[in-house]
Amino acid sequence: MSEARSDTVSVVERTRAIAAGGTVVGAHFLGRTAVFVLGEEALLFAEPDGELRRVAIHDGAILASACDGTRVVSGGDDGKVVTTDIGSSRVLATDPKQRWIDHIALGPDGAVAWSAGKTAFVQAKELRQYEAPSTVGGLAFFPKGLRLAIAHYNGATLWFPNAAQAAPERLEWKGSHLGATVSPDGRFLVTTMQEPMLHGWRVVDRQHMRMSGYAARVMSLHWSAGGRWLATSGASQIILWPFHTKEGPMGKQPRLLSPAGPRVEVVACHPKLDIVVAGYGDGTVLMTRIEDGAEVMAKKPSDAPVTALAWSTDGLFLAWGTEDGAAGIVDLT
Repeated sequence: MSEARSDTVSVVERTRAIAAGGTVVGAHFLGRTAVFVLGEEALLFAEPDGELRRVAIHDGAILASACDGTRVVSGGDDGKVVTTDIGSSRVLATDPKQRWIDHIALGPDGAVAWSAGKTAFVQAKELRQYEAPSTVGGLAFFPKGLRLAIAHYNGATLWFPNAAQAAPERLEWKGSHLGATVSPDGRFLVTTMQEPMLHGWRVVDRQHMRMSGYAARVMSLHWSAGGRWLATSGASQIILWPFHTKEGPMGKQPRLLSPAGPRVEVVACHPKLDIVVAGYGDGTVLMTRIEDGAEVMAKKPSDAPVTALAWSTDGLFLAWGTEDGAAGIVDLT
């Protein structure tokens, strides 16, 4: 990729390099403090003044994390759900059976969802739980109201934790659904599959949407600013599905950007602009403008794949992390 893109505009020189000390499995921002989630035990805080703080929060592997800009909530194989802000950490819940906490999602008004095995939990005003028909594959809150999408084998379930009288709504589609995301306007639910494809539903009428053509299972997906596009990994280029209209991607072709030899491993869309950043299997990080495909290199190739990407809320800083413990913060101010 480096030879093919030797003339690409670069902001690599604006990177603050960080030795994370372990595989980076997630990245977030609390204000302008970057938080790197390490594969084992700890979060690494990279303060704007250059200070690095390693905070041990789990007794083992960290399996999932989510951030709302003020806190990072994580789940581990120690059965704990931990919430961490700039100054402190506390255990939000401990699974009574010591099961692994596989998935985390954050929702409106401070709600937190997590899963352990077949059980999905939501902590809002009260703690609620729901037994899915099979192991939970993914969790995603709807943007309005306390409504949670739960991916599992043969489809997904829509659950209102605070409405005990309302029966959960089942959306059927055969196969293993291993991830979930809801469009910013709440009109579409999309799940990742065990097979190299996505499946979606238009929530209002359960209309199905099949999104295929991938070389590998989709492990990363993210909505563009305003929800016009869904950017995804799983191919040797960024695949973006259009969600401009009420039909979503039905009958439409995806937009393909930044083709390369190595596969896209992780994607993250800019919070305000139609820009998507992709991390590749050869360690490259590219920022690409959706409108015309113009590229800016944020990280050169290296020995390890990119495993984490995150934008600051203002879109002025980009954090990346890799499988071999390298990390960086790109200053775009």
